[in-house]
Amino acid sequence: MIARHLLSVLLLPFMVVVVIPRWLLRAWAMADTHWTPGAIAVAGEIAGALVFLAGFALFAWCLSLFARVGGGTLAPWDPTRRLVVVGPYRYVRNPMISAVITMLIGESVLHGSRVLALWTAVFFLLNGVFFVIFEEPDLERRFGDEYRRYKSAVPRWIPRLTPWENV
Repeated sequence: MIARHLLSVLLLPFMVVVVIPRWLLRAWAMADTHWTPGAIAVAGEIAGALVFLAGFALFAWCLSLFARVGGGTLAPWDPTRRLVVVGPYRYVRNPMISAVITMLIGESVLHGSRVLALWTAVFFLLNGVFFVIFEEPDLERRFGDEYRRYKSAVPRWIPRLTPWENV
């Protein structure tokens, strides 16, 4: 079970949050923005690190829910067997992607990088298309009315103010 989760994390979010940003920072080093040394840079780096850690904490929570409640992983080739509608999923349908985007925003701020900010926007847009075209129809096929009820009550990206009660 642990190996399944490690593989899915290494192939998906690790690539998005670690490998691609490192490649972008190296490839665009001369043209990208960076913090000018000083107090503002330190504040930006601290803020970026805190935002990144918040995203990482949310990601870890979602990952544990996929394993414990859903009986699967975040990978499309090893999906959950049960619909996960607890924890942060009571507020927003895609908290794991929100967590990854939060980590990317944190990295962008940490490095003061416009290139990483652009990568964050591209990643968000790609996921928006993926969820509408592939993920949501697959969830409707797998979980039927249970998912349709959830989908009608819980927003895709902007969290609800109150938790959804699955009645």
